[in-house]
Amino acid sequence: MINFVQREYILKEEANVLALAKMLVLALQEKNINSLVIFLKGDLGAGKTTFTRGFLNGLAFNGTVKSPTYTLVEPYELQGQQLYHMDLYRLQDEVALEEMGIAEYFQEEAYFLIEWPLENSRILPQPDWVICFHMMAKGRKLNIQAMSEKGNVALQNI
Repeated sequence: MINFVQREYILKEEANVLALAKMLVLALQEKNINSLVIFLKGDLGAGKTTFTRGFLNGLAFNGTVKSPTYTLVEPYELQGQQLYHMDLYRLQDEVALEEMGIAEYFQEEAYFLIEWPLENSRILPQPDWVICFHMMAKGRKLNIQAMSEKGNVALQNI
């Protein structure tokens, strides 16, 4: 049985969330891990989209990163690296996920950052990491849990 790696970070301000996300993607690239499914969980305003912005900054993207609440999926292609930012807040059942054709996205190698993932979904792949965002009086706490062998390797030594 695998002992899955877990990390906890206390981040005082938004700049720390951005820096952590950027550091994580750079560490992934050093390990030649160019695809990962990451579930982002937490209350509204907890920092999920901010984390995604930092992750994209690590991939040399400097444009605007908006929450895909209404578009559901925002694709980014950066120097041959694909990233999909998904927000499934409005699609909380299997039928809605199937109707939007979400399974087709997972046919390619990419980073997938998924806000509000549907629990126990048959359609979504198993995450490699689950990141939980918890608001605190000053800042937030992020728990990163590896959920697969690949996710475990990716999170080791970070």
